[in-house]
Amino acid sequence: MRFRLLNGRIKAVKNFSEDSMKITQINDIPQPPLNSNFQFNPELQRLLSGKQLLFDDLPYPLDEIQIHYDNGYITFRRGIEYDGKKPFCVRCGNKDTVWFETFPCARCGETCFYCRKCLMMGRISECTPLIGWKGPVPDTELPLQIMAWQGTLSEGQSEASQRVAYAILHNKEWLVWAVCGAGKTEVLFEGIEAGLAANKRLCIATPRTDVVLELTPRLKAAFPQIEIASLYGGSKDRHKFAPLTIATTHQLLRFYHAFDAIILDEVDAFPYTAEEVLQHAAIQARKPESAMIYLTATPNAKWQKECHSGKRAFTTIPARFHRYPLPVPEFQWCGNWQKQLKKNRLPPNVLKWVKERLNNGKQALVFFPHIPLMEKALPILRQFTPNIQAVHAEDPERKEKVQKMRSKEIPLLLTTTILERGVTFPNIDVAVVGAEDDIFLESALVQIAGRAGRSKDYPEGVVTFFHYGKTEAMLRARRQIVSMNREGVKRGLIDV
Repeated sequence: MRFRLLNGRIKAVKNFSEDSMKITQINDIPQPPLNSNFQFNPELQRLLSGKQLLFDDLPYPLDEIQIHYDNGYITFRRGIEYDGKKPFCVRCGNKDTVWFETFPCARCGETCFYCRKCLMMGRISECTPLIGWKGPVPDTELPLQIMAWQGTLSEGQSEASQRVAYAILHNKEWLVWAVCGAGKTEVLFEGIEAGLAANKRLCIATPRTDVVLELTPRLKAAFPQIEIASLYGGSKDRHKFAPLTIATTHQLLRFYHAFDAIILDEVDAFPYTAEEVLQHAAIQARKPESAMIYLTATPNAKWQKECHSGKRAFTTIPARFHRYPLPVPEFQWCGNWQKQLKKNRLPPNVLKWVKERLNNGKQALVFFPHIPLMEKALPILRQFTPNIQAVHAEDPERKEKVQKMRSKEIPLLLTTTILERGVTFPNIDVAVVGAEDDIFLESALVQIAGRAGRSKDYPEGVVTFFHYGKTEAMLRARRQIVSMNREGVKRGLIDV
């Protein structure tokens, strides 16, 4: 795509001409004043409000986009900017030159730089404009009763719920540090209701698609008359305008100054923690004056220090709703288990632990640090019963195996860290084989321990870390769990 400067405006042209330029070459992109007499396209308004999209994303001809720009309703922004001679991607924030490449561009007739980092969202190149909406936002009609949920919050949930509502209404940043199984979703409902009543546009963002799929029906049940957009790769809601959005953090790359409040769930989870692009997307998607709510059971060491030093506003929910303490991990030394595994053996205490669960009819999750080690252990444990299964991120039967575990068709499920969060089984014990491995960070071990004792019908569970030497991560994880239990007792949230 190329542009010509005409009468203080830019005009998109399809064909190369001597007086046309890439949008990157236009230093100051003019923005025509808003013509209030212009009859804008309401469908285009709903599509573009709070977004930054490409021409390829828009099912409208170039002439219609141009006339909306000419009347001040559409904005054009550069997709690639330059810091000196170094390119950076405006959409995803990438500045690493390794992620930029050139290609012969048929649209502008020149060689173009493009960003590979966010290529899955459509190609951003030097001649690519990001298209947004400058006109009025779509009207949203609210029902008389915004929320239908009538459940009861625990004392710990109630305190956090009030803080979330206050932060959303007053554009504050707030961290909700809640133990695994504390009921974080219900804590959000009061704040969502308050935000919607104040005509705020809200977004719940989470790193993983399966969490979006799990939360969407729960939100629709709690707010049945509110239009909700559910966004993930391949979602049919991709272009829906809604007062309440739930999205993967990747989908936030399409938004720009859209939300009055973003609730960022599992802020400690991969890939959000590892991808600066996703952190950039979350910042860019919120309005300059807006609220940001962070939810996590396992804040990193820096955030924990900021909380304890008073530099970060936060609320803890140190206890589960059923008022039982969190299961505290037990450490068991198992020797050089990997050496034994090479000889098709597992440590005697690991085998004893597994056999006890099978004999007692108690389901269990057994975590391994790496897939090959888990697959090596599987036939050894299947000598007890052939129903034992193993699962990992690339397993095509992953969802089916998790469902069979829920329906109690599988007595024991071996897993990698893929099941450290986001799954709930009502009555299980948990073991980690090789808890000393570097992959088991403090946050991962806290989450793994949090799989046990979640149900009010089965509020207790055994958590065992089998290790070949204690690590700092193991000790910190146990300290964090013990500290939360202590705080829960102190605040009267745990029965003793």
